[in-house]
Amino acid sequence: MTHSPNGGYRPGAGYPPQPPGGYRQPGGQQQPGYPPPAPGGYQQRPQGYPPQAPGGYGRPQDGPGGPGGYDGHDGYGRHDGYGGPGGPGGYDPHDDHDSGDYQSQGRKRASRAKKWTIVVACIAVLGLLAGGVMKYMEIGPFSKKGDPVSFGSGGSGGDKGGAQAKPADDKTLMPTGPAAQFKNANTLGDGTEIGVVTLQGKKSGFTGKVWVWAPKQYKDPKYAKSGFPVLISLPGGPGYPNNYWMGTDLGLESSIAKWSEEGKSLPFILAMPVLNPDAKYYYDGSDIPNQPKMGTWLTEDVPDLIKQNFRTLKSRDGWAFMGSSSGGFAGFKAVLKHPDKFKAVIASGPDIVPDSPLWKGHDKEKAENNPELLSKQLIEHKGPDVYVAFQYGTLESPITRNGVDKYLREYGNKGPIHTNLQVIQGGKHDAKTYVKGMGEGSIAYISKVMEGPTPSS
Repeated sequence: MTHSPNGGYRPGAGYPPQPPGGYRQPGGQQQPGYPPPAPGGYQQRPQGYPPQAPGGYGRPQDGPGGPGGYDGHDGYGRHDGYGGPGGPGGYDPHDDHDSGDYQSQGRKRASRAKKWTIVVACIAVLGLLAGGVMKYMEIGPFSKKGDPVSFGSGGSGGDKGGAQAKPADDKTLMPTGPAAQFKNANTLGDGTEIGVVTLQGKKSGFTGKVWVWAPKQYKDPKYAKSGFPVLISLPGGPGYPNNYWMGTDLGLESSIAKWSEEGKSLPFILAMPVLNPDAKYYYDGSDIPNQPKMGTWLTEDVPDLIKQNFRTLKSRDGWAFMGSSSGGFAGFKAVLKHPDKFKAVIASGPDIVPDSPLWKGHDKEKAENNPELLSKQLIEHKGPDVYVAFQYGTLESPITRNGVDKYLREYGNKGPIHTNLQVIQGGKHDAKTYVKGMGEGSIAYISKVMEGPTPSS
């Protein structure tokens, strides 16, 4: 520990030593070999700097300090952070100070306050931006997922019109109830919601999930007493445990919303059930003996759910299917098998004949679910009229394209079977391709032959 001349100490000699003459000798005495001091004692001048006026070099004169220095000074008689002229941590006369003076404490505080204000403002802006993104993407506290969804005028679940509300016309079927307790699965940019419920099928005995979506027009006051058309939308692939049309990434719901505003499409309610009871087999949307009755599930239980919760249309003019791949087959077959209930279908890249391995040993029942044989029967009975909008992409397997082409040659536009083919340039065997094809013509094709909602006068 090294002592300073005024009795204070400096740890470890951390400051530069003071040469003789850099302080006033007690009693005004000088050391041998040095010139006599000026009045008031010797004043050291840093090397390389010009002489300063009385008061010190580059800063106010501290004067002698007592042990430990004045308040705000260390034991070396200097301000904290001032290392002496030219010393380590010392004051640099070339710093940007007016006439060598220190910046006032008030200016320092103002500068710090300004910086903190900018920081806080930036954080607030970033928070608002992040909140908007989270809300748009339904992340964290901004997500509605799992919340109750109301498709009616009040409460959760479906429309509660029931028998108390008077329909706009005799075509409309008001919700029959009981209201299902739908939960939010997704939310579109326009605020409409995709709800989901687990349905216990009373007729099929099968229990599975059904997703539903209603367009903005459904809550428009001018359609408050009108029924809406329904499009039962079936996926390809396993079709279990989810129906991929319920996701917003494929754009089915947002496309229907857009097309309905453009006049291309009716404002369909979408019903999106699971297609199969498991992911192991395809059940061909049929009642295969000794298996879950998926045909009854799709053509009776799911429509009943929609009728219980939504304003629908009584006749088959308000009911249609759409589906891709195996879902395209199931919808195609359902319309041919039940032309009294369903009027149209968009069948995208479908199979044409049943091919589930579960049909083994059940040839009679398999034939009853074969679209080719069902088409022959429909032609023989001369109706009722059905409308089939086929779609496939130019890059799909020749097996798929050839199967559709063969059916069209044999049954297309014959008798009550009305058909259209939408060839999607560059399209593959996938859902996004099929949504594109719908916009290019298929949705308009079925919309022209179906019934839409009736606005109130």
